[in-house]
Amino acid sequence: MQLGDSLNLARLAETARERLGDYESVVYEEQVYRSGQLHERAVHLGAGLTALGLEPGDRVVVLMANCPEVTVTYQAVWRAGGVVTPVMFLVGPDELGHILADSAARIVVTSRELLNTLAWAAPAAAALRHVVVADELDGEVPQLPGSVRLTTLAQVEAAAPAALRPRADDDLAALLYTGGTTGRAKGVMLSHRNLQACARSGHAAARAEGVTDGLTRTLMPLPLSHAYGLIVTLIGWHAVEPQLAVLQRWFDPAQWVELAQRYRVQRTTLVPSMMQMLLAQPLEEADLSELRYVTSGAAPLPPETRAAWEERVPGCRIMEGYGCTESGSVIATTRPGRERPGSVGEPLPDFEVEIRDDEGLAVPAGVAGEICVRSAGVMRGYWKSPDLTARTVRDEWLYTGDIGRLDADGFLYVLDRKKDLILRGGFNVYPRDVEDVLLAHPDVASAGVVGRPDVRLGEEVVAYVTLRPEASVGPRELIEHCRGRLAAHKYPRQVEVLEQLPLTRVGKLDRTSLRDLARAPREAAESG
Repeated sequence: MQLGDSLNLARLAETARERLGDYESVVYEEQVYRSGQLHERAVHLGAGLTALGLEPGDRVVVLMANCPEVTVTYQAVWRAGGVVTPVMFLVGPDELGHILADSAARIVVTSRELLNTLAWAAPAAAALRHVVVADELDGEVPQLPGSVRLTTLAQVEAAAPAALRPRADDDLAALLYTGGTTGRAKGVMLSHRNLQACARSGHAAARAEGVTDGLTRTLMPLPLSHAYGLIVTLIGWHAVEPQLAVLQRWFDPAQWVELAQRYRVQRTTLVPSMMQMLLAQPLEEADLSELRYVTSGAAPLPPETRAAWEERVPGCRIMEGYGCTESGSVIATTRPGRERPGSVGEPLPDFEVEIRDDEGLAVPAGVAGEICVRSAGVMRGYWKSPDLTARTVRDEWLYTGDIGRLDADGFLYVLDRKKDLILRGGFNVYPRDVEDVLLAHPDVASAGVVGRPDVRLGEEVVAYVTLRPEASVGPRELIEHCRGRLAAHKYPRQVEVLEQLPLTRVGKLDRTSLRDLARAPREAAESG
């Protein structure tokens, strides 16, 4: 196989480097990083990972808040032939332990601030051999078995061509953990071909000649370890002119406004909850005159949020999109000059979208049904779950589990979710994960978790429980119980105690009734 003919993502990065040259690429915490500097780091880190024993196909968990080292590590892992397994820095130890064990990750690349979480999770990781620590701070690195500093590893000498291991187009490139309402988070297998197709189509849809030319300064607050953040990174490697990314460690609305002004950013990527928080800032006092486009995804955008944003930030248009992890986070997007409020835009180039009924048959324009997509960007399948893969991908069509409709012009509207997934602030919350934590409390007999509509966050996590006889625990204590065991975006802010949870006629938890209960006005609620 010739590297030039491969869809290897490391080769994509090399091609971008050759095409665009050396330029100011990233601004992070007031420091400017040049593309050549970051490329050299990736080359040497890739060689260091190989020297550490990374074999082609080995999974590497990347557990860091946003920083240049995240994308450097992605590129280095691909150069070494490994599989990137990104994990949100908000993860709790139980969930991290599950991911480490399920993926059989050999290496974790993390930062000092997350070592305690990793230490709690590590006993579940039988395959883990090395922990690579991005040690920006001075002093000794807290020890875990096989721990090594990233800077030490990146000093391994390497020639660029020799450090890039060839991989087949359909070889695994990324294992992204997502989930549903039953079972633990599951790994979505995305190949080099899958992610190349998604990035290529995403770039083509976002670019309009004569409209977006010259828009080169982007503010990036999204987690790079989220599927949406990952694909935005890869889209950047298709750029036709040098791009400057202003990177936030994590989203802070006041800092976002300050950075947008200081660097006169022209584009940004947000989720609706971020936009809600920014609308609480004194935007009229800020100079956002250079800002042209906001790309919105990961959750439905309320019409009132769109209207308020476009009124208060004149000249800035919102380009809403839609995707899921199983499709590399992209399916449809609004193209410059083709906005249609209420819609998430049109399918990306080389993405086919159909709306199908319960029998799997396509329905006419305007009729609601399940959103199905066919593309080279659709996942290879779920990790170690062939039966679930067969139910989700049928005859090359991905059945998303989301309900929508297409209008006569081919614009897609997302109406509801067939699955029970909760989207809080653009992040996935899986009810089973929260229920398992509640059920671990000795006073809880049963638990059910649903989403309640929330103007700011899209949905809020609400839990209903029944208690064991003579139990005395209250809602506030249960919230704190969950807060200490779940990521910050997952623990319920409202817990209510019922005498009995509603059940279906076959004895299953009746989530529809719980959702109705959550939506009903309530006189009082515990919150945290």
